[in-house]
Amino acid sequence: MIYFEDLPLDKDILEALKELSINYVFQSIFYPDGKTIYAREALMRPTDMTVVELIDKYEKEDKLHVIEVATIFGAMQAYQLRGYTEKISVNSFPSESFTDAEGTVFMDYYGDMSGIEIVEILEYPYFSEEACRKKKAVCNGHNLDISIDDFGTGLNNMEVVDKYEPVYVKLDRTLISGIDHDYDKQLSVADILIKMHERGIKVVAEGVETKEEFDYLVEAGADFFQGFYLHRPE
Repeated sequence: MIYFEDLPLDKDILEALKELSINYVFQSIFYPDGKTIYAREALMRPTDMTVVELIDKYEKEDKLHVIEVATIFGAMQAYQLRGYTEKISVNSFPSESFTDAEGTVFMDYYGDMSGIEIVEILEYPYFSEEACRKKKAVCNGHNLDISIDDFGTGLNNMEVVDKYEPVYVKLDRTLISGIDHDYDKQLSVADILIKMHERGIKVVAEGVETKEEFDYLVEAGADFFQGFYLHRPE
């Protein structure tokens, strides 16, 4: 269970965080050998509802900022408790960003995350220019990487890529499923790989569920791989 009581945060946000009952699991992201772990993505698991239900509830109550703070602080707590040493990928809403005070507390509390943390921009609920500007400034200032999640669905398209200038782009599962025998998907992914690599962006094939998909995407030139075929969240 994740606990927030000891964090030196604002009283109001601490009170809001106390209402949450959450755990975390991690899913590994692999190099093309399919064995060596490059990073671990932290995935929130509420104890009393699904993560989708929790986000829907807090979005309706205009409290997504609470989930943003809980996600990043909670994921790091779970990561350190498990003793992981690889990079950690933490989800972040495109509509939210830390306050200056929250950012300072995070760096003071968890230490230097330079070169370790990946801030993964979700594909919903809406894009905020201000949140984008703040997150880019913080990530650039502290040597944190930005990743665009679920590219090809929701908000996450080339316009978002151009605005965030990420280190990584994660291909959505809809582009991956059955790609080994789907010519249209093969053309789409080949085009994305060319565009991203021309920009110096690494591509993560997300949602790889079969050996055939994995083998095809390795040959196609994807940089990293994630999915049930390689590792289930634990």
